[in-house]
Amino acid sequence: MTTTGSSTSLYALKLSDILFLSLAVWLISKLVSRLRQNLNLAPLKGPPRESLIFGVLKHVNQAPDSGAVYEEWSAKYGPVYQIPGVLGSKRVVLMDPKAVAHFYARETTTYVQTGMSKSFIKRMFGNGILVAEGDSHKRQRKALTPAFSNTAIRRLTAVFYDSAYKLKTMWDGMIESNPDGQVIDVQSWMNRVSLDSIGIAGFSHDFNSLAGEASSVSDLFDTFAGLKPPPKTLISKMLAPLTLIIFLLGTVFPIVLSLPTERSKLMKKLRADTTEIADVLLGKTRKEKELGLVDEKGDRSIVGLLIKAEDPNSALRLSKEEISAQMTTLLLAGYETTSISLTWALVELCLQPHIQAKLREELSRVSGDPTWDQLTSATDIPYLDAVVQETLRMHPPLGETVRVAATDDVVPLSSPLSLSSSSSSSTTTSSSQTSGVAIPKGTSITIPIRGINRSEAFWGEDAKSFRPERWLENGAGIPDAAKEVSGHRHLLTFVDGPRTCLGKGFALAEFKAVLSVLIRNYTFEFVMDGEDKVPPKIEVHRSILPRPKIEGQQGARVPLRVRRV
Repeated sequence: MTTTGSSTSLYALKLSDILFLSLAVWLISKLVSRLRQNLNLAPLKGPPRESLIFGVLKHVNQAPDSGAVYEEWSAKYGPVYQIPGVLGSKRVVLMDPKAVAHFYARETTTYVQTGMSKSFIKRMFGNGILVAEGDSHKRQRKALTPAFSNTAIRRLTAVFYDSAYKLKTMWDGMIESNPDGQVIDVQSWMNRVSLDSIGIAGFSHDFNSLAGEASSVSDLFDTFAGLKPPPKTLISKMLAPLTLIIFLLGTVFPIVLSLPTERSKLMKKLRADTTEIADVLLGKTRKEKELGLVDEKGDRSIVGLLIKAEDPNSALRLSKEEISAQMTTLLLAGYETTSISLTWALVELCLQPHIQAKLREELSRVSGDPTWDQLTSATDIPYLDAVVQETLRMHPPLGETVRVAATDDVVPLSSPLSLSSSSSSSTTTSSSQTSGVAIPKGTSITIPIRGINRSEAFWGEDAKSFRPERWLENGAGIPDAAKEVSGHRHLLTFVDGPRTCLGKGFALAEFKAVLSVLIRNYTFEFVMDGEDKVPPKIEVHRSILPRPKIEGQQGARVPLRVRRV
């Protein structure tokens, strides 16, 4: 008994020694890597550290407008600067257009997902295109590209209108008995129209959420969007106040993201439910293929292309895990981004009723529903295009891009940048300026999408104002500085480079089609009580992506008074 006990104790001691030694080696390697990065990084200017643990990241994440914070620092420290991160780390922020273009051109190779991003994406979406890098990313993107060609989206325009008119039927029924209009939570309905559209257009599956049919996926989406309260457990209640701290620590230690918070449990369930739906839809399509019910050569649907990519002989072959992940990714991305943009558009049109009236007047001159050619043109229905572009400029669903350098790099600049001191690690034009910033391997890089889209340095003094007219003045309304920004229409909303949003054309066509139906048939205004009739304050609800919400509302609700035209 004694010998056995001693052996067990000795084994436990050795195991603890091994674990301690492994942890020590890991921490030392992290420290050495951090020191190397800090020594080789160009001596950039930047804000002072506010917290020994969190740097300035807590301040950025808690700010009502993080883009404005980045813009303020850019004005003070220059268009490329560094900010203190978690536990002594540093991040380089790029707001110089030449530097930003260089960065996006090298995504998936020189600049890759951070450990935190990989952990989050894999748990949320699976091992698909969002987490893939290099050749794997090229292969997966190439397999999906035909589903988002102009030809494919042209055929889907009817689906977008069908969903919009289903929404109209439901709203007409709600408004019919109320001559003063009906107060409707438009955020909830934009979620439904987006979910039904991506279901039918992408996967030949009708979630039927517009008709009120419940599903686990729509319920989970509403929970994430803040439209339904999440289920709470004792552990999740205890961890709730630590959500932001866990998120920030995850930038250095991704494993902490696995703690059983409300959000991590919802993510796990959402992934399981969307994966289950993806498997059902794939199984249905496989069976139809076996029975000869599918035109394989002409099938350019997302699910059809994924089935083709299963073929072992396909040059773009995807594994079953990759196929399931693509389904989940496209379902979530197609739902989340468009519903947010539509809601923001309605909010802005309520804030400025004269813009809403001007858009309605333009649409009233169009005979019938705009065609695909009209929807994709910037000149056929110019004010609709201008309202959509201005919404995307002011309210990009993704606020920033964060990546890590996989190799050493030198980022070129539009003009020389003043440094805090000279350094041999920079391409210098004098002892205090550089024309290229040295980025050591392992350095985190941030591109503040919202900050650049709304920056006065690029868009002028009215950059924070919703002014669609800037897109109508034959290019004169877009400052020369903004024209230096890479990306669709000089915006970073769809990012740029190899990771440019694959569904950009899909999203724009759906956005314009649904918005055109709504504005032609209804007027929208805020619900304003009392004599002052002051519009409510608009806040941002942090969900999978940030959403608008009206102050005082529970969750991300946006109740508007809707009347027939």
